[in-house]
Amino acid sequence: MTWSLYGVLSLMMFLEFAVWGAWAPVLAARLLGPLGMNGKQTGWIYATLPLASIFAPLAAGPVADLWIAAKWILVAAHLAGAVLLVVAARQEKFGGLFAAMFLYSICFATTLPLVNAVLFANLTDVGKESGGIFIWGPIAWALVGYFLTGWRWIFKTEGQGRDCLYLAAALSVLMGIGCLFLPQAAEHSSSLVAAAKQLLGDPNFLVFLVVSMAIAGTIQFYFLGTGRFLQDMGVSGKNVSASMGMAQAVQALATWLALMAVFLPGLLGFKLTLILGAACWLAMYAIYVAGRPRPLILASQGLHGLAYVFFIIVGQMYCNAVGVGIKNSIQALLSAATMGVGLFLGTQAAGWVLDRFTVNGRFQWRRIWLVPALVTLAGIVALAAGFANPP
Repeated sequence: MTWSLYGVLSLMMFLEFAVWGAWAPVLAARLLGPLGMNGKQTGWIYATLPLASIFAPLAAGPVADLWIAAKWILVAAHLAGAVLLVVAARQEKFGGLFAAMFLYSICFATTLPLVNAVLFANLTDVGKESGGIFIWGPIAWALVGYFLTGWRWIFKTEGQGRDCLYLAAALSVLMGIGCLFLPQAAEHSSSLVAAAKQLLGDPNFLVFLVVSMAIAGTIQFYFLGTGRFLQDMGVSGKNVSASMGMAQAVQALATWLALMAVFLPGLLGFKLTLILGAACWLAMYAIYVAGRPRPLILASQGLHGLAYVFFIIVGQMYCNAVGVGIKNSIQALLSAATMGVGLFLGTQAAGWVLDRFTVNGRFQWRRIWLVPALVTLAGIVALAAGFANPP
């Protein structure tokens, strides 16, 4: 891989996750705080991306295959998304915000599988080369969190919380411009039906897919609840974004060490690496349940970063290893199952649980965090009992 190709692919990965990281960790604090929305309404706002992820990739893939190069779809989707983020920032009622975020999510969900497809299509050795590009995702997420915190300290904008959407809009414009420099040709496959027939009949892959959907769903508890949870634990609203950004700092380090320096899946195998990733989330939720001490809660953000590398990214690598002949399709299938169905169900569950365990306007955090902890524990047991490394 040439340095110029590495540069444009890294920029693509950086900006894709910078856009997402600008709003996803902290928008819930605006919804539950200044806008006065309840847990169910917050859940529906956060459900817009999972809902869009169920069908948007299925439409974008064939279009990119047959008529329009992926780079032009990425350009159009991000520029349109920037406009919709500005519209969303100005909404203060549930209906208007839901509509704006849903339209935006269609744009962003369209880009997610195309970014992965462009990346994998331009790598000659996924195992050796992907880590050096994946690392820019968590770096972007962390840096944008620290930038937002600094912005709020200087300009005192944390009160209404709409600044995260304006920041995401500005980054979307940069991403749209940056995509102009991507390679013109990228290989895609719209044969999701073929991928499903080949893999869903394999009990081993089916266990992996179901567990991935369940554990991916619990991530929504983290996104919907952590911002408000940290504030209830005494963390200033100005510092929440930077505190959660610690997860991405650790994720970047783990990506470098586990995927580039050591390549952990090759050392431990996919099974143990996936279990290790899920166990990191379980440990984080256990610390959340304990609710103290505050320094340990803040430090536990790093466990989310480790879990993302060992479970989500390694899961994508597992799919790439077993999806012989249907590598792009299996990535799309995994994305639809986890980013789509899993996150949607998780969002609904998180919203319901937040409402169920709220008394007189106060969240019962110990009971709330027990739910994703138990789901994650069940996923670990299922992986240990029903999943095996590919031959």
